[in-house]
Amino acid sequence: MMKSLATMGVLALISGSAVAADIAAGKRQSAMCGACHGATGISAIPMYPNLAGQKALYLAKQLRDFKSGERKDPVMSSMAMALSEADIENLSAYYSNFKP
Repeated sequence: MMKSLATMGVLALISGSAVAADIAAGKRQSAMCGACHGATGISAIPMYPNLAGQKALYLAKQLRDFKSGERKDPVMSSMAMALSEADIENLSAYYSNFKP
């Protein structure tokens, strides 16, 4: 029983780091994203996907994949290369906060 509680405590601490994303920082960093994906994550340009309402984990994975080269797009790959891990978490949290 104690081992289970300790394990749950550790898992809560680990998963809490994703929750610690700074949405206000994400908003400040979103100007470049907004040019294609819209200021609130709803793109006015059909060829660019909407980001609003996507899960933060999904958005973060896509940005990491662009950054690592696992997912390829000349524009997004170069944009993602400039992002730190904190930037990725903050932007993902920011856009996931909007309703689609």
